[in-house]
Amino acid sequence: MTHKPLNIVVLSRNRSLYSTRRLVESAELKGHNVTVLDHLKCDIVIEQDNPTIYYKAEKIENVDAVIPRIGASVTFYGASVVRQFEMMGVATAVESQALVRSRDKLRSLQILAKSDVGLPKTVFTNYSKEVKKIIDSVGGAPLIVKLLEGTQGYGVVLAPTKKAAESIIEAFHSMKARVIVQEFIEEAKGADIRAFVIGNKVVGAMKRQGKEGEFRSNLHQGGSGELIKLSRREREVALTAAKAMGLSIAGVDLLQSERGPLVLEVNSSPGLEGIEKTTNKDVAGGIIDFVEQLAEKNKNKKRGRRTKN
Repeated sequence: MTHKPLNIVVLSRNRSLYSTRRLVESAELKGHNVTVLDHLKCDIVIEQDNPTIYYKAEKIENVDAVIPRIGASVTFYGASVVRQFEMMGVATAVESQALVRSRDKLRSLQILAKSDVGLPKTVFTNYSKEVKKIIDSVGGAPLIVKLLEGTQGYGVVLAPTKKAAESIIEAFHSMKARVIVQEFIEEAKGADIRAFVIGNKVVGAMKRQGKEGEFRSNLHQGGSGELIKLSRREREVALTAAKAMGLSIAGVDLLQSERGPLVLEVNSSPGLEGIEKTTNKDVAGGIIDFVEQLAEKNKNKKRGRRTKN
């Protein structure tokens, strides 16, 4: 099916980042017009029946689709820009509400817990003094302590003993840092799986292994990635988790455990470099294909509304 050229906006703070660059290349290769906008430099004008966005004093118009690449540290403003595009009737690859939901670690886990997917046992408290009880609730040490705002493996600590766990949790609490305490899945051996979901398909998966002596498997922490074929259950869990979070494009992180696949996190702006280089697949091209379908559906919906009116 040949698509008419679309006007696509990629929301990214840095056009030279691998993921942004690949999305631009893939879109242009398919004949689309692509603009990269730094979402923090977008001005949102809220007016009844006339939502608009200005970028460096220029009004942004005639956009068919938006691909948000919003960093965790600027979720609030980035999601507001995506929401404004939605109000302007523009198709978006990641919806603003799903973006906000995915960045709230606690809310994400609560949503996933209702969605027929396995999770590591997790405890969140409001600076409770009952530290020993918290530790026992996740099966004792070793255990994981995670900052609620941490990303890419930063703010994640392994407490090897009960005493170390008490010290770490108390130290975070004393700094008024919000944390979750999570069961350590020993049999995962410092590895996890990143399943990349586009639409209702897992388009690629890799196993990420932490470097020796390191329990965090993130490639940003020096881990390595290898191609993996998912089991049927792992594939089902990845798709269920992405759907539960309302994400059409997602990186679902899984642990292989004795009780089946466990979801660690669902990422709404998954990086493309690791997955493309490990699987040798054109994931960026898959995203553009999905965006084409999204823009087409959006146009048909608008047409249908006009016909009714």
